[in-house]
Amino acid sequence: MIYLHIPFCKQKCSYCNFHFSTSLKQKDEMISAIKKEIFLRKEELENKTLSSLYFGGGTPSILSVDEIKSLIDEILKYFDFEKNIEITLEANPDDLDKNFLKDLAKTEINRLSIGTQSFFEEDLKLMNRAHNASEAESSIKRAQDFGFENLSIDLIYGSPTSNFEIWKENLQKTIELQVPHVSSYALTIEPKTALNAWIKKNKIAEPKETEQNKEFYYMSDFLKDNGFIHYEISNFAKKDFESKHNSAYWKYKEYLGIGPSAHSYNGRNERSWNVANNTIYIKNLAENILPKETEKLSEKDQYNEMLMIGLRTIWGVDLEKLHEKFSGEILEIFKNRIQSKLEEGILVIEENHLKIPEKHWFLADGIASDLFIL
Repeated sequence: MIYLHIPFCKQKCSYCNFHFSTSLKQKDEMISAIKKEIFLRKEELENKTLSSLYFGGGTPSILSVDEIKSLIDEILKYFDFEKNIEITLEANPDDLDKNFLKDLAKTEINRLSIGTQSFFEEDLKLMNRAHNASEAESSIKRAQDFGFENLSIDLIYGSPTSNFEIWKENLQKTIELQVPHVSSYALTIEPKTALNAWIKKNKIAEPKETEQNKEFYYMSDFLKDNGFIHYEISNFAKKDFESKHNSAYWKYKEYLGIGPSAHSYNGRNERSWNVANNTIYIKNLAENILPKETEKLSEKDQYNEMLMIGLRTIWGVDLEKLHEKFSGEILEIFKNRIQSKLEEGILVIEENHLKIPEKHWFLADGIASDLFIL
């Protein structure tokens, strides 16, 4: 599978610390550089038949449909697509007008991940989103009108401008709009963001973990009652609408990340990442230099990652794979560390998979980190 990072946005959201630029001056050069990187790295994936292709960012929908199509065509020069390939485009609601969707429906894109975040104006203003509440709803309906049934929306809970009743209405609106996939995250305060600065200056209140905890478990129960599968801590899907792309990450499959700041993994013991600087990225590729760094993952690194990723999912950690992959010393530490948590019911073993019961999922990252070997 391949991930393409499109590092451009119209404006900077107040909570975001991803790599992107609000200037489109380098857009043409960036597209050329991405195509060059695809060519230079075409041999890195063992499997030349792709099960998923993902346009992320940034805001990939800031590109024209012709530019999106040209990137797909470039990939098709070196890779084949599975018959049921999932090709996702992350999109902002304000980009999804009729003309864009009409043309997009003629391409291979068959899944949209829409950055809705909230259906309420005050939330969107706090987040400095480029769309308004009306566009949040109308963009979904328009996408459906143009035949995009495989839709995911992002929702953020625990915002200082929100409350429990507003959160319930956001979820109810999601059901009414018949969206089959939801990715939902607690608002977190990242360094070097506007939100962080506002909190330090006491302009807004800091999100309350107790409220976020309450909203998380309400969301889980509500969406499951409405036919969703809670298959990863932050992800919910109707049957057969799970994200193929993200599920492959969580199952430790190999992937190739193209574009500035994109990460790659060879499925075994090697991870790489591209420079998070548009100018350097473009310059290096113009000189046929790959702008990436690579690290070999130690046995401890691989063990820690397997636990961190697996314990966030409904599938858990495959104990057979764990025992095949790691040495006796690591397995002995693992066995000792899980014992007390098994006795407490914080961890369970079901069908030879180690899992966190869903009632403890909000604390999953902390539970997994207790098992890490440093």
